[in-house]
Amino acid sequence: MKVGFIGLGRMGAGMAANLVKAGHDVTVFNRSRAKADEVVALGARVAATVAEACQGEVVMTMLANDDAVESVVYDEGGVLASLAEGTIHISASTISVALSRRLSESHASRGQRYVAAPVFGRPEVAAAGQLFVVAGGTDDAIRDATPLFDAIGKQTVIMSDTPSLANLVKLSGNFLIASVIESLGEAMALVGKAGIDRHQYLELLTSSLFNVPVYKIYGGLIAAEQFEPAGFAAPLGQKDIRLTLSAAEELCVPMPLASLLRDRFLTLMAHGGETLDWSAIGQLPAKDAGARQDS
Repeated sequence: MKVGFIGLGRMGAGMAANLVKAGHDVTVFNRSRAKADEVVALGARVAATVAEACQGEVVMTMLANDDAVESVVYDEGGVLASLAEGTIHISASTISVALSRRLSESHASRGQRYVAAPVFGRPEVAAAGQLFVVAGGTDDAIRDATPLFDAIGKQTVIMSDTPSLANLVKLSGNFLIASVIESLGEAMALVGKAGIDRHQYLELLTSSLFNVPVYKIYGGLIAAEQFEPAGFAAPLGQKDIRLTLSAAEELCVPMPLASLLRDRFLTLMAHGGETLDWSAIGQLPAKDAGARQDS
């Protein structure tokens, strides 16, 4: 397929590379031209503008937040103005339910198709083409987008023909991951202050009741205090919890734990954690307890 790809951050670069490796004709756009070099070396072309990246059958965006997506889509010469009728915009970004709803309506008004396809997985998973894709959109749009999902992911789960519900599922999943990070941090602070080795403790957890990737990955980062370089930066985690709470408020769903997580991220930001991985909230309980961080 002839595909435009916009957004070559740590996640997007791996996704675009796997589209090229799968044989798709890929044109990439990124504000920083240097980030395109590795994908170009694999065979992609570089677009000078967003509009130039929108000349194919599909354009996929992988951007940091609502503001970035709104700019790329709605600015003059953006995705909305540049896509031909019947072509598809796939948004793989973790964005608000409200923006996803707006994108769906805007594209439909121009005869374009819109698919929400946020993904689960860290940058190393994206590079390996092993992401989990959560898709929402019409049957025909999902069908036409499936070869691209197969190139970037291990599994695609179609949640709904309403794209914004895929974004709600993604936000709920990130809320659960952040909840695990906080609970792991608290448990490790407890045993660590008593003198128990955190790595040994984690080995016990992940070889018994909690033998799942989220505990292994984030427990390992917390135990080793390995928060840089950030695979998923703390401000993005803060953003996702804020968007989760916004969706919950609209649906009248109390989420007291999400409110706690919002404050944990704010605490991390207030103490200079902007460049750290979001798992760094897992070190806050030990600091609160006055425990040493090298156990």
